Amino acid sequence: MSDEKTTHFGYQQVPVEEKAKRVREVFDSVATRYDLMNDLMSMGVHRLWKRHAIELAGVRRGHQVLDLASGTGDLAHRFSGIVGPDGLVVMTDINAAMLGEGRERMIDNGRVGNVQYSLVNAEKIPFASDTFDCVTIAFGLRNVTDKQAALDEMFRVIKPGGRALILEFSHPVSKPLSRVYDLYSFSVLPTLGRIVTNDPGSYRYLAESIRMHPDQETLRAMMETSGFERCDYFNHTGGIVAIHRGYKL
Repeated sequence: MSDEKTTHFGYQQVPVEEKAKRVREVFDSVATRYDLMNDLMSMGVHRLWKRHAIELAGVRRGHQVLDLASGTGDLAHRFSGIVGPDGLVVMTDINAAMLGEGRERMIDNGRVGNVQYSLVNAEKIPFASDTFDCVTIAFGLRNVTDKQAALDEMFRVIKPGGRALILEFSHPVSKPLSRVYDLYSFSVLPTLGRIVTNDPGSYRYLAESIRMHPDQETLRAMMETSGFERCDYFNHTGGIVAIHRGYKL
């Protein structure tokens, strides 16, 4: 019998040390069409989800913000405008292709003075404790191998009085919606992936990874285990997406 530790990659079990590599390969494949696929998959509604997350973040002028799994930088772009020249947004991703796409987009939009870029694994954040006023992660936590370790690290680097925001796919609150969502996820998403990116497998993995992600109450309990207080969450689109918020007091 093998003693090798495994974790889920979608519905597959893979060696723990292999998951990050596989996730990188997924996003290497879809990086150049990531924004287009987001618009198609959500019919543009992802912009409303992100707008609410930004409102809940409570970021103000002069703040220091860490955006984990930034992707192409939707949240980081908005935060850059809010914190102003006296603030800082650190835009990060574990995937170099995604971070490169995001950096090009930020430069194209004139966000150059208060944005830094860093390749970061959310389980091992390379910044000092008590550094950031706010830490955010949007649609990235479900791809992290050790989610509790990532939450621990988020708590560590937040200043006392700061907060964390997690925007992520979650679990529909009604069975009829869940059935419709399953049909959409496992039929429509891979088809879109094949047409737009020529990679249906990556979007099949994304659908599976959503199902394996902790539900709303479980994730809130995990945040509390990491030390966050006053944790709450806000369901969107019937619980298909949830925004979790926690404070370091």
